Amino acid sequence: MKNPMVMTPGPTYVHEDVRRALSQEITNPDLDPKFFEQYRETCSKLKRLMKTENDVLIFCGEGILGLEAACASLIEPGDRVLCVDNGIFGKGFGDFQKMYGGEVVYFKSDYRRDIDVEALRGFLEKDHNFKLATVVHCETPSGITNPVDKVCPLLKEYRILTVVDAVSSLGGEELETDKWKIDMVLCGSQKCISAPPGLSFFSISSDAWNVIQSRKVPVAGFYVNIANWRYWYEEKWFPYTQPVSDIMALDRAVERLLQDQDRIARHKSNAEAVRKSIAVSGLELYPLDGFSNTVTTINIPEGVTFKKIFDDMLEKHNILIAGAFDFLKDKVLRIGHMGENCNEEKIYITLKALDKVLKDNGIKLSGSLHMQYAGFKG
Repeated sequence: MKNPMVMTPGPTYVHEDVRRALSQEITNPDLDPKFFEQYRETCSKLKRLMKTENDVLIFCGEGILGLEAACASLIEPGDRVLCVDNGIFGKGFGDFQKMYGGEVVYFKSDYRRDIDVEALRGFLEKDHNFKLATVVHCETPSGITNPVDKVCPLLKEYRILTVVDAVSSLGGEELETDKWKIDMVLCGSQKCISAPPGLSFFSISSDAWNVIQSRKVPVAGFYVNIANWRYWYEEKWFPYTQPVSDIMALDRAVERLLQDQDRIARHKSNAEAVRKSIAVSGLELYPLDGFSNTVTTINIPEGVTFKKIFDDMLEKHNILIAGAFDFLKDKVLRIGHMGENCNEEKIYITLKALDKVLKDNGIKLSGSLHMQYAGFKG
């Protein structure tokens, strides 16, 4: 049996060009001068994608490594830090902050809506003595994209370092690192980038570098210590051996994205068509606003379980979709339409299968999900 079509919100399908890049002959990255140039060139491409002049680094480890490294490198014991929380991932950022000694204060916002910027403004007027603030761009479990274009400039008005989790947004949503005054943008290879999972990468502003280099307490770790990388190119030295093949694949995947000038518009139009199809069919979207262009989250209708939907989609149609976890476990299903999965044919096939699975399980829908999607796409 062939592998299932993966329509989850990451990892996503990896294009044949990227798979071929994985198969290239490797070298010794610690000794080959050409690899230092290859690594630097890949970072330069990522800078273009992230729209930044700041330094960019690639770490060997899935996207969460970037989140932890940012907290480990920026936070010293006793620092007051702000966790902007309107979802599972936003709240979870606070756990990393605590892990490295941060005194965490939460700004909580409605979990079914994007961040309330005016409420945040009122909060900061009363309390803004924070070293840094963390915020999630795309709350993947709930399918919400937050207005970091407004949140981060507001935080910087109070000289608060801004740290943004863009793992599920970069490549599928607008992201302007420098214009939006983001000190660190944290990303992963396996979502909209559509490279194999296993790499994290992030941008670092001069303000963030200054904080990292002026620490009084050493970072409690080696792998997560960004300071170890400060002069990697000048000294032609990596803190640890680099995953050559994965970086070659990432380079090709980013190049494909940069060549695709229509990527943001395509993500937006496909996401809107999926949401409209869900809504007119009588199903309910989990988010009430701030809808993501990379993942759609749908409430499980009464009369069927997520496990039944998941099993039928996989066993009868060979398609993988996702559920969620934490308080959303067994309450929602998620369809990823990001990166190489943001493809009309794949989305149509997925919705056609979901339509049949739901109807076979006694769920009444108005019309057909896939036909409505096709109609909205025009």
